Amino acid sequence: MQIDFPYHFDGRERTSETSEEDHIRDLIEQLLFTNPGERVNRPDFGAGIYQLLFAPASTEQAATTEFMIRGALQQHLGQRIVVGDITAQAVDATIHLTIAYQILRSGASSSASFKVGGGP
Repeated sequence: MQIDFPYHFDGRERTSETSEEDHIRDLIEQLLFTNPGERVNRPDFGAGIYQLLFAPASTEQAATTEFMIRGALQQHLGQRIVVGDITAQAVDATIHLTIAYQILRSGASSSASFKVGGGP
């Protein structure tokens, strides 16, 4: 059973479940949007991408972003996925991320896109 994120109840008033593909995407999202030190029992968990919002946009910063994200994904989700291409684009005060990955159990390839910053 894979619990859906964010936690909610389904139409039967039970804990909502999700597919493995969606669960992996949820895990990636949780990892990206958690800062290291935020979780008491797992102080090393998180990618720290919010630190990058106020950094000047440059090719070096894009490489740093990819390195941070790839390292966090390999450390925390390396037994579930193989990380492929990671692209990070800074547009105004927003970072657009696209992460390609392969799920080890099923062999299915997928990608996920996220937006960091820029308001709601």
